[in-house]
Amino acid sequence: MSTSNSNDPDENDINKADGDDSKQATASASETTPLLAGSPVATTADSSVATIVAGDGESSSLLSKPAEKELPKLQILLLCFARLIEPIAFFSIFPYINKMVQENGQLKEEDVGFYAGLIESNFSLVQMLVMMFWGRAADRWGRKPVLVSSLVGLSLSTSLFGLSHTIWQMNLLRSLAGVFAGTIVTIRTMISEHSTTKTQAKAFSWFAFSGNLGIFIGPLIGGALADPAHQYPRVFGGVRFFLEYPYMLSSIVTGCIGLTAATTSALFIEETLKKDKRVTPNTVNADDDTEATAGTPKPTPTSMLGLLKSPGVKAVLYNYGHAMLLGFAYTAIVPIFWFTNVKLGGFGFSPLQISLFLGLTGLSQAIWLLLIFPPLTARLGTNGVLRAAGNAYPFFMAIMPLMNLVLYQGTPAAETIFWVVMPVLLVLGSGVSIAFTAVQLALNDASPSPETLGTLNAMALTVSSGFRAFCPALFASLFAVSVKKHLLWGYLVWLVLVLLASGFTISTRFLPPTSEKGYERVPAEPEHEDE
Repeated sequence: MSTSNSNDPDENDINKADGDDSKQATASASETTPLLAGSPVATTADSSVATIVAGDGESSSLLSKPAEKELPKLQILLLCFARLIEPIAFFSIFPYINKMVQENGQLKEEDVGFYAGLIESNFSLVQMLVMMFWGRAADRWGRKPVLVSSLVGLSLSTSLFGLSHTIWQMNLLRSLAGVFAGTIVTIRTMISEHSTTKTQAKAFSWFAFSGNLGIFIGPLIGGALADPAHQYPRVFGGVRFFLEYPYMLSSIVTGCIGLTAATTSALFIEETLKKDKRVTPNTVNADDDTEATAGTPKPTPTSMLGLLKSPGVKAVLYNYGHAMLLGFAYTAIVPIFWFTNVKLGGFGFSPLQISLFLGLTGLSQAIWLLLIFPPLTARLGTNGVLRAAGNAYPFFMAIMPLMNLVLYQGTPAAETIFWVVMPVLLVLGSGVSIAFTAVQLALNDASPSPETLGTLNAMALTVSSGFRAFCPALFASLFAVSVKKHLLWGYLVWLVLVLLASGFTISTRFLPPTSEKGYERVPAEPEHEDE
């Protein structure tokens, strides 16, 4: 299929195709067919970005009709509200998890990191294991019932977490919360089905922003409401329940927000998986993994091994995984580092201070994503943005131990310098987070064809989920060992992170040209269709 023929998809053009291609051509002429199937347009239904590349002069009815569909703003808003719940549930425990572990387990300060990291990682590990189940359930029973049920389960399990009095109870309830944390898969699919090629980029940018907003809100709730009997003695000092369960208020508020999202989703969100989408042979959707479409004529899917052999794919997947590794490792270490005493190599923050700094991080990342990333990408290109973030990452990782050296002086002048400089460095340093969105764009650009984009994104999501599951325990344990043994004055873990960040600086030099500024993409799907 060439761009010159795609302008007039009439019967004469279709009849020119051979026997194997005629069914596919008929499918591509259906009004229910996604734009991917009928034109050299590469899109993505992944979490935060959409890449669209089309040939010149395409004006056929296949493109014009879906492009006229406006983005249903209310539906996108409701889905973004539901998107808030998973990061709020995940990050709300970060400000107080170390203190809670220490109190429940009667642990020494240097042993806190291991158990805190284990509890944090259980959420993502279980989430990774059940993610495919939620996806298949959404394909079989519909998006809406799966979304509502997972939101209810996540809200209830998060509410019960504050009742934990032992470490094994904390692990159990955190794992239970991970079981119901499949909302992101369903929401991503629903936003994709609500949007077109012209509106996907806007829809998924708000999807990404809502995730960062959840990262901002979650720590604020956790830190501000942890141990209210001592934080707010005038209000909660005489409440015996909060003296016995000091972290219950934070858990209850987080759970109530989740139940609110479940209620709005049940009442106002529309089902996007229509019946004909599951049984109509003309439907081709990369997001649907249904048994009902087993007989659907569609392009032969590329195996994962074959996809890895495609030009540039391995390089981009490696950079995707490396960026996720750095992000999850930093997220795992920072709360423990901020909690640790200054003499042991940390900042000695209170839970409230930890929540404020985590909130500042989330807010800064959202600003970088919405206001700075788009014009920066237009100026430098996707690869240019990744290289810039790669250059900045080692310096960002070095900020924390250097600022500990400032606090270690123990003078009023040193403390003043810290509180003036540290927030500024944190806001500026959060700019490295644009690497996560940029590497997703590079991943979309590296896809050999629209038909392989779903598989490629699934591979990347598997890598991301794996790192999110194991990084907290791994790097929190490394931090605990470096502090306990005073390895490199307690800074060993930061040396490891600086070296890993330097590796990312190098790897971004080997990105494929598909994401360079001004690169003209040549669609690869015609070759697929001729096979």
